[in-house]
Amino acid sequence: MLKKNKSQILIFTLLNLFFSISSFSQKNVYAGIEIGRRTIKVTVLEVNNIKKADYKIVHYVNEEGLNFAKNITAYGELTQEDINKASSIVFNHLSQIRVKYNINEENIFLVASSVFASARNLDVLKKKISTLTNKNLDVININEETRMLVKGAIPPVDYPNAILLDIGAVNTKGGYIDEIGDNKLEFMPLELDFGTMTLTDAVKKTVANQKEASNMTVYQEKSFDYNPVLRKKVKEMLDSNPLLQQKEKIYLSGGAVWAFTTLYFNENTKDHYIPFNLEDIMNYDAVLKNNFNKYNNLSKTDKEAARVLNIYDQKYLISANNILMTLVESIPNSEKKKIYFVKEGPIIWLISYIADRSKKINTNF
Repeated sequence: MLKKNKSQILIFTLLNLFFSISSFSQKNVYAGIEIGRRTIKVTVLEVNNIKKADYKIVHYVNEEGLNFAKNITAYGELTQEDINKASSIVFNHLSQIRVKYNINEENIFLVASSVFASARNLDVLKKKISTLTNKNLDVININEETRMLVKGAIPPVDYPNAILLDIGAVNTKGGYIDEIGDNKLEFMPLELDFGTMTLTDAVKKTVANQKEASNMTVYQEKSFDYNPVLRKKVKEMLDSNPLLQQKEKIYLSGGAVWAFTTLYFNENTKDHYIPFNLEDIMNYDAVLKNNFNKYNNLSKTDKEAARVLNIYDQKYLISANNILMTLVESIPNSEKKKIYFVKEGPIIWLISYIADRSKKINTNF
């Protein structure tokens, strides 16, 4: 009888320990589903120390080939097909990760990008998703996007000592966080009118004979001639924010930097932040302009390189790198600063959400 009781106590103790460990691990697991302009991204993170950006991506899916932004722009609202498709994808993925990872409900976040705010029938989508998932869909405000970008891209431990710049298609945006005393922080935004696509278009417009705008030799000449305009715009942005000179770390994100690190370093790293310097950017620039076949050949054997060249042609890559190089060159004492590519750009918003809910981090700015 005693042996039987001991066995029961042991089993009970082991079960107790198991459920305690499971309960503890659940508190460190977070999930997010983001409905973007053309994609829906699903992420599950196991977080050890969010302050030091110590986390592991345990699940990531990117549903591509959607046209939400296109239809909102064309019709001023989401089509019924868009609503059905988005709701179905969110429901299916959420159901799967709830079962597989047993995540606490307060650790699951659903968001939509700011483009959805302009859809007249946004409430229909929000109501359908809420009915299916019992979760609210949070639509990110366009004015909040940059703030979230900085919060999520820079490790919180570096908030007082770093800047973030994200090179997008239309513009370059970011900012830094300033300590103003009494444990208070102030967000300082940065914005440059040029992005990869807008700079390429601006250069093309300077070609007198538009039939020659697609000629690479002509484009490169005009791109070089346009650099003083780009440098002037960058200088204006930096001069209006003198505190930038005091920041010792530069975090960069966006497609332009992803393309650079993918083609230039040509290695698959699990690190969330990839260090590089101005010399790396200049070496990459020389290959882009003088030996582009190197990257064409690389894309035949490397899937990530193939992804880059499927998205960007040579002109876009040159424009992207002109912005990147000009930014780094123009930041005072950049040779003494540490520069990083934020590899996990697609999940920055989720890192920001987690940081906001961490009691150890001051995100009230």
